Amino acid sequence: MSEELAPRPNESPLAPQAGPREVWKKGGRLLSVLLAVNVLLLACTLISGGAFNKVAVYDTDVFALLTTMMLLAVLWILFYLLRTVRYPGAVPYRDAHAGPIWLRGGLVLFGVCTLVMDVFKTGYYSSFFECQSAIKILHPLIQAVFVMIQTYFLWVSAKDCVHVHLDLTRCGLMFTLTTNLAIWMAAVVDESVHQAHSYSSSHGNASHTRLASDQRAGNAVGGDSCLCSTAVCQIFQQGYFYLYPFNIEYSLFASTMLYVMWKNVGRLLTSTPGHSHTPSPVSLFRETFFAGPVLGLLLFVAGLAVFIIYEVQVSGEGGRTQQALVIYYSFNIVCLGLTTLVSLSGSIIYRFDRRAMDHHKNPTRTLDVALLMGAALGQYAISYYSIVAVVVGTPQDLLAGLNLTHALLMIAQHTFQNMFIIESLHRGPPGAEPHSTPPKEPCQGLTFTNQDALHTLPACPPSPGLVSPSPADQQEAVGIVSTPRSHWRRRCLKDIALFLLLCNVILWIMPAFGARPHFSNTVEVDFYGYSLWAAIVNICLPFGIFYRMHAVSSLLEVYVLS
Repeated sequence: MSEELAPRPNESPLAPQAGPREVWKKGGRLLSVLLAVNVLLLACTLISGGAFNKVAVYDTDVFALLTTMMLLAVLWILFYLLRTVRYPGAVPYRDAHAGPIWLRGGLVLFGVCTLVMDVFKTGYYSSFFECQSAIKILHPLIQAVFVMIQTYFLWVSAKDCVHVHLDLTRCGLMFTLTTNLAIWMAAVVDESVHQAHSYSSSHGNASHTRLASDQRAGNAVGGDSCLCSTAVCQIFQQGYFYLYPFNIEYSLFASTMLYVMWKNVGRLLTSTPGHSHTPSPVSLFRETFFAGPVLGLLLFVAGLAVFIIYEVQVSGEGGRTQQALVIYYSFNIVCLGLTTLVSLSGSIIYRFDRRAMDHHKNPTRTLDVALLMGAALGQYAISYYSIVAVVVGTPQDLLAGLNLTHALLMIAQHTFQNMFIIESLHRGPPGAEPHSTPPKEPCQGLTFTNQDALHTLPACPPSPGLVSPSPADQQEAVGIVSTPRSHWRRRCLKDIALFLLLCNVILWIMPAFGARPHFSNTVEVDFYGYSLWAAIVNICLPFGIFYRMHAVSSLLEVYVLS
């Protein structure tokens, strides 16, 4: 038997052995990735081209592409649910780490908000349907159907390890992932153009970037009759713009879950699953000192108040923008400083933690780490551009000092928080202390063992000393190592996780719902020029916003694992 077809040491002997189709596993992945890259590049070209007046790409072209992609993705999902998973032996394994309940719950929450956004969008375009293309009304309706079907699909199938229709499933998952990324990109571009247009209008400048859409296409067809002039139309327009953050997060949540499903296609798992914890709502704040949740809630409420004051004073007339910026930066400096210290404290506590590191293969955890590190680069870039503008530029006043401190703390907070989260995700569950002296033989030194996992060990003869533990014995064994000191450490880690979670929620709300001190504070605009600085912010800020929500999901898992 060739080396590629030989069973791996950590695979169950009852697992299906890799046949000829599994030899092409990397090739199947390569085919699906190439499909996704080409489709995504096409979507990027149309979406970015539709954001500029000088490019002859209308938003109807973008809507037509997105509608077609969503319809194709829906057809594949229906095929998967009605045919693929009903095949005999189609899903022999389910990944316990994939699709945790809080991730699926967040997907449902953002999906419901996206449906409300689609209702507002349909109402907005229906307000002047006589001079609009039918695709503008059809697009939000198709998106609503796509969101409902995809949410159900991910809720019931996120843990699947499919073993039939391998290449078709990989290509379908990658195409659906690409569709979500295209929707995310269109929403980010539309929101960025809206923010840029608002800034240009308030400063009396011509818009540098405008959607080649409503007014350009509308004036060519129906003149002023296509303008949003009624009160109901303006409510619909403002409503769906404020709901864009939920649509953006929904697309990203779905993309991460689809990627994990793609990695699990054809995956062979042993019969002994890894640890999986699902917290009950009653026990969410149990075994904490309550200092973390209380302080986090105080900062959350204070952040909401600061955000409201900032929005009112910046958008109002009376020259109170500088006062609003001082309040905004001051709160963020306090919040970032506390989260930095708390993250550093959590890393120090881990230096005294005896829990073993979990080195098992886990695609979900690998993706979480990659997304945390990659998404943080967006905020790193904005911070370093701000530091250069403040240090080199003039004048050096209070606002410049606050801006510099804010940028430095933003870098430190992302760094130390990533260190804490990543180390937490790699820690084993409570009671998983490493052995001081490893056994010489695979079967020696085992007091309790899983009889199924025992078959995976080479040359493991039966031994009368090996017994399967009862639940009471397991609790007793864990209680032996759970000393009062380790219990105190776990309570501290739970407090830290909840505090960081609440702080990241408010730090997500502020930029996601329109706080743009990058443009209200003219230091960077004057130093780099509006066009360059707007490009930097509009490209990097969406990654920073996604980082906050992904950190919330990871911190909830850290809380459970603590």
